[in-house]
Amino acid sequence: MSTITLSDIPREVLDVAETLEKGGFEAYLVGGCVRDLLIKRLPKDWDITTNARPEEIVSLFEHTYQNNEFGTIGVVYEEALDPRVKVIEVTPYRIESTYSDARRPDSVLFSTSIEDDLKRRDFTINAIAYRPKTAEFIDLFDGQADLKDRRLRAVGVARDRFAEDALRMMRAVRLVVELELTLEGATMAAIAKNANNLSRISKERIRDEFVRILESKQPMQGIILLEKLGMLPYVAPDVLRSIGVSQNQAHAFDVYEHLVRTLQHAADKGWSLEIRLAALFHDISKPETRRWAEEKKDWSFHGHEVVGSRVTKKALQELKFPRETVEKVANLVRWHMFFSDPDEVTLSAVRRTIRNVGQENIWDLLNLRICDRVGTGRPKEQPFRLRKYIAMVEEALRDPITVKMLKIDGSRIMELSAEKPGPKLGHTLHALLEEVLEDPLKNTEDYLESRALVLMKMPLEELISLGEQGREKQREEERGAIKEIHKKYHVG
Repeated sequence: MSTITLSDIPREVLDVAETLEKGGFEAYLVGGCVRDLLIKRLPKDWDITTNARPEEIVSLFEHTYQNNEFGTIGVVYEEALDPRVKVIEVTPYRIESTYSDARRPDSVLFSTSIEDDLKRRDFTINAIAYRPKTAEFIDLFDGQADLKDRRLRAVGVARDRFAEDALRMMRAVRLVVELELTLEGATMAAIAKNANNLSRISKERIRDEFVRILESKQPMQGIILLEKLGMLPYVAPDVLRSIGVSQNQAHAFDVYEHLVRTLQHAADKGWSLEIRLAALFHDISKPETRRWAEEKKDWSFHGHEVVGSRVTKKALQELKFPRETVEKVANLVRWHMFFSDPDEVTLSAVRRTIRNVGQENIWDLLNLRICDRVGTGRPKEQPFRLRKYIAMVEEALRDPITVKMLKIDGSRIMELSAEKPGPKLGHTLHALLEEVLEDPLKNTEDYLESRALVLMKMPLEELISLGEQGREKQREEERGAIKEIHKKYHVG
């Protein structure tokens, strides 16, 4: 197991610890920051525990505020460049009473013993304290050994820890997938026995842990653990209905395994939370829309995307996700069946898909499709048909080459030349376009205005010739741009 050196710890954190020590108190780093330092992972926040009382902590620092009703004091470093050390939490050693709401202690007593404080913590790997002044570790429950063995184990009697705070069960799954740990047997058994206590936890708290599970590198394992340990009904109950629901011949897995594999591919690609949520929920309503098609001798799921969009929206709303997240994920689920044979689909159909899902979401929709395909058990994520469709999307999205690109329009030309609308105007614009395509630096108001006056005075026949050259240059540029798109996706 690695050790900790002072160079691993930000100056502001050391400053807090040193100030407490100079004030006659003990100061230990504790919890997740010690754990992360030991495994060479960047801590997300810094916590210090001390035998000083709240009022004594406040007296030692210039900028503080009380963070909660349990004595935690936030020491503020407004000038810190690292946002993780703008507030460093300092908490007195404490002993906690019973937890009547399965979430927070009814009351706390301050203690003078670091050992008392460590006994109340959730997991052994989070119950390691480190004193910067002496480089001393306090590790009552062999947390360092558990870290070395990649094991997650509750402090003391596991069932007592989860009875105190039921959210710790969700946190256990999150730590397993974030840190690539295994659950110790007694800890796992205690979670399974107490899973129903999650019903007493707020949806917002459950959502926050759920999000971190989804954003980990192993969300598939996280969902499977939630299901095996009986917690999934309190997180995503709709996913439970998919277990054991067989699909048609295009799929190698039942709906449940397809959903978690689709989710895992989104994580493997490092894609956003919204894509991961859509991956988990995209086929959520296949169970209730499944019908046997006698003519095909196979299952069909007509309309599952429409029903699934509504189910997804309700599920995410119940978990108190932000409105923007709910709408986007439901939208992706609604349109995830956009894909059809690109040998038959037209650019206008592709444009309709873009309009339906929104230009800002089209690439997420395509990425969801890639995850969906891999989740069926097919090894190739972008076969020719999908690559061709993606190329058509890029073609539909690209800015067309038209006279609208010019830094001048027909109204301005008529104003300058005092001419009335007529054929000369269109030919002049296309002649100007031809020049700009040859030399984009000419696309300035000054140049185009002076050149337009010259062109408008030309004989019509000469201007027509120049205008046709502009139209042909436009078509040539369009063909070249589309050819490059096709080449990019190997579909040309």
